[in-house]
Amino acid sequence: MTVAIVLLAAGGSSRLGQPKQLLRHEGMSLVRRAAERALAASPVVTVVLGARRDDVAAELDGLAVRCVDNPDWVLGQGSSLHAGLKALPPDVDGALLMLCDQLRVDVPHLRSLIDTFERTRAPIVASAYAGTRGVPALFSRALFPELEALPPTGGARGLIARDPSRVVEVPLPGGEEDVDTAEDALRLTRPGRGG
Repeated sequence: MTVAIVLLAAGGSSRLGQPKQLLRHEGMSLVRRAAERALAASPVVTVVLGARRDDVAAELDGLAVRCVDNPDWVLGQGSSLHAGLKALPPDVDGALLMLCDQLRVDVPHLRSLIDTFERTRAPIVASAYAGTRGVPALFSRALFPELEALPPTGGARGLIARDPSRVVEVPLPGGEEDVDTAEDALRLTRPGRGG
């Protein structure tokens, strides 16, 4: 089975005042950190770009990822999701959606999502944290039409919640920790914080 990873890296991070993709953690930008983890889990990785497109693309130099532009990134995450899905090869069995700013997401977690999908053939394999289910989440090809039907302003969480019987969970301790504010960004730069 082939699972592609779609890294959503187009947002402008309005609350932060700069694209969080370019923030550095342990000497590496968040977008490169996420892309390297994605490549360690799957040979097929698509990165959706938008805000500060050239700067973010430069962070991916030398990585075997496919970059896709989302000219409508200001509309919301759903528009990036649509752009990423359209760019996938026709033979993939599923798409694993991930973000740049979930620092608890490591290679073993991504591989666990893929392994669980291959083992269970569940329509959705989602990360479970803080009493909810969310991304990173893997969707089988059969659900691509439902993903494509999501509004540009929405994300995949609504689809995950729509029918709980379709979802298998993989625990992600601390998965709710992300970067939304300047305080979060400062916390990143302190030694020994983040993971």
